[in-house]
Amino acid sequence: MKVTAIIPDELINKVKLKSGGKNITESLIIALTEYLKEKNVDDLIDQVNEKPLVWNDQYTADGIRKINRSR
Repeated sequence: MKVTAIIPDELINKVKLKSGGKNITESLIIALTEYLKEKNVDDLIDQVNEKPLVWNDQYTADGIRKINRSR
């Protein structure tokens, strides 16, 4: 998709430097991909905060060992 955007040259140069992209397009793709990865992690953290993981008390090291040995 072609997009026209007004982005300050200083910001573009910093993104190119930090991302290691060969050109502006590749640098922006790298930067946007990393941004989305971070946001996905933030979403997962929010989900865990809303509904924390609950560990089953029955699963102990000895219990797991017994399960594995009984297979």
